[in-house]
Amino acid sequence: MAGKRGGKPLLGAGGGGKRGGGGGGGSYTTTVILAALVLASVALLLLVALGALSLPSAGSGSGRGIGLARPRPRFRRSAAFESGMEEEARGEKGAPWTEVLSWEPRAFLYHNFLSKEECEYLISLAKPHMRKSTVVDSSTGGSKDSRVRTSSGMFLRRGQDKIIRTIEKRISDYSFIPVENGEGLQVLHYEVGQKYEPHFDYFHDEFNTKNGGQRIATLLISDVEEGGETIFPTSKVNSSSSPFSNELSECAKKGLSVKPKMGDALLFWSMRPDGSLDPTSLHGGCPVIKGNKWSSTKWMRVHEYKMLRTNSNYLM
Repeated sequence: MAGKRGGKPLLGAGGGGKRGGGGGGGSYTTTVILAALVLASVALLLLVALGALSLPSAGSGSGRGIGLARPRPRFRRSAAFESGMEEEARGEKGAPWTEVLSWEPRAFLYHNFLSKEECEYLISLAKPHMRKSTVVDSSTGGSKDSRVRTSSGMFLRRGQDKIIRTIEKRISDYSFIPVENGEGLQVLHYEVGQKYEPHFDYFHDEFNTKNGGQRIATLLISDVEEGGETIFPTSKVNSSSSPFSNELSECAKKGLSVKPKMGDALLFWSMRPDGSLDPTSLHGGCPVIKGNKWSSTKWMRVHEYKMLRTNSNYLM
């Protein structure tokens, strides 16, 4: 009986302790859960802010939840492109804008780089002086005729008049290569069927690098009705996957290609940033299918290129 009476207070105390402890334990557990949720929310917000995660947009579909940001499509018509097309339709020069084409080789397209008047001026200067185009003889460093290049062309002297100086200054501003490192502008003409087989612009001989060093980059401006695309056959980008591939000739679907358009300028680099030669800069000109192709080329060197008056290739 004594044990029984003694047990009641113990049970009662236990019960009281249970009620008191139960209330304290429940409050403590709730606090811990809330704190964990707050910490998890903060961590999630930090990840979103740092770009490690992206929240789904309203149109991303159900069931995706939070996931890695999806890459943008490689080929798309930008607002600048559409605006330029509208201005061209009205006979106006569109606003200049830059399109990154490739990183291997490094190639960029400067839309609306020259005005129609500037392009026509280059052609008017060159027309009376055109002659059969030649290629570099890698064994002698001289020039020679070749079936791989079937165009006609001529060179303008660097800085020969105000318009040429303006164009060359613009090329320097866009390429970050000094004007004095550039050769004179070359103007080329291709008729139907004429082409330029894939080749490198950098030299394989020591003779041609004595003046100005190696060719580091090329800027090419061209226009033609159909065909005549510039093609990079070893590029890691292939234009056949472009939504505009139906506008290209069959030749141009064998690598990265650029369709000629009056005023647009293609800049590509023959050397990598570390100074080594870039074999992916191999390029050529597809055969002209319709119309006459006019193009102008500016080769740029590593060092200053001295314009020698003894060079018969240049218009004095």
